[in-house]
Amino acid sequence: MSVEIINTENKHEKEAMKVSVVSIIVNIALSLLKLLAGILAKSGAMISDAVHSASDVFSTFVVIIGVKLAGKQPDKEHPYGHERMECVASVILAVVLAGTGIGIGYKGIEKIAGSQTEKLVVPGALALGAAVISIIAKELMFHYTKRTAVKINSGALMADAWHHRSDALSSIGSFAGILGARMGLPVLDPLASVIICVFIEKAALEIFIDAVNKMIDKSCSDDTITKMQEVILGTEGVLGIDELKTRLFGAKIYVEVEIRMDPAKTLVEAHDTAEMVHDSIEAIFPEVKHCMVHVNPDISE
Repeated sequence: MSVEIINTENKHEKEAMKVSVVSIIVNIALSLLKLLAGILAKSGAMISDAVHSASDVFSTFVVIIGVKLAGKQPDKEHPYGHERMECVASVILAVVLAGTGIGIGYKGIEKIAGSQTEKLVVPGALALGAAVISIIAKELMFHYTKRTAVKINSGALMADAWHHRSDALSSIGSFAGILGARMGLPVLDPLASVIICVFIEKAALEIFIDAVNKMIDKSCSDDTITKMQEVILGTEGVLGIDELKTRLFGAKIYVEVEIRMDPAKTLVEAHDTAEMVHDSIEAIFPEVKHCMVHVNPDISE
């Protein structure tokens, strides 16, 4: 691996760490704020929201560990690198997120079921203010984290970004439930917890599916493959493509291509063309970790 690639990967890791530290600080502050507001304002939805924010702190630590392990250089036991550790981190995040959602939904259903035998408490106005602060903060964190995740092509960081978005959505649910409860329908507060559960489970499922796809050698998108074909066919000396295969390896891509060339070309010329294809693919598509090029003689009449 070249020094330039190593430096790039180190830079990406530093960016991921920076975002993760900001995420931890924001989540700790929000979870404490929402927990205090939930207790003082007697809002079950806000307390559920606080638990969700607290789970985000744990998830961010999982992201940090996943990014650190994924950034390790190839070794004797892992010659292709450790990129799939980010996928493992994403799966763990999905499971934790799903468990958090189920717990929140269960408590909400319990309160709704018991509303016939016990009087539901109307939450105080303090919970509304905490919900608004949470919505704004978590939506900003979603965009900040997502932008960095796209920039460094990090699946684990993208999962954490959607964790922020699910928290923003849960706070919207909390706000609606608390407001409704204060307007004379106290059952809306625990009902908001059930709605929050649905949003969380949806986010968890999407994160899980994305991580699994990256672990089972799924090919790139049709759009990416089409662009690769254009680059290959635009290389001088390439007469056609016999086969082009791609596979996701964590956040990275492996490419295998068989090109057709004039059989009259010398071995050196064929090698030089193959090298140009290899270099072009890896330069134009930064997420490509390695491109293997095989040369076939063009025997078409």
